[in-house]
Amino acid sequence: MFRFEKFDVWHRAIEFADLVYEVSSAFPGDERFGLTSQMRRAAVSISSNIAEGTSRNSDREFSRFVEIAYGSLMEVVSQARIATRQSYMSEHARTSLESDAEEVARMLSGLRTSLS
Repeated sequence: MFRFEKFDVWHRAIEFADLVYEVSSAFPGDERFGLTSQMRRAAVSISSNIAEGTSRNSDREFSRFVEIAYGSLMEVVSQARIATRQSYMSEHARTSLESDAEEVARMLSGLRTSLS
């Protein structure tokens, strides 16, 4: 088992990425290289940065990767708002995604605090 697999937030970030993929699969085809790709890359970046951070030599370095993961999470939230305004995503789907994002945000903040 890799170190990052021991973190609940990493598992939750994977689940969050699954949700983003599911929601964005209904976006129009002409957004495949636009908003769909942006949201998916940002969602994948969350768990990827947690994983990469565990490979660093210090908690301070790891903490920086957790901050980057948090930033990627905020990108997804912002992009979900745009997708909703463009009628690519329902209001219900957006609020569900944001609720999950709030949980991941709390977990990332907790991890960052524990590394300080």
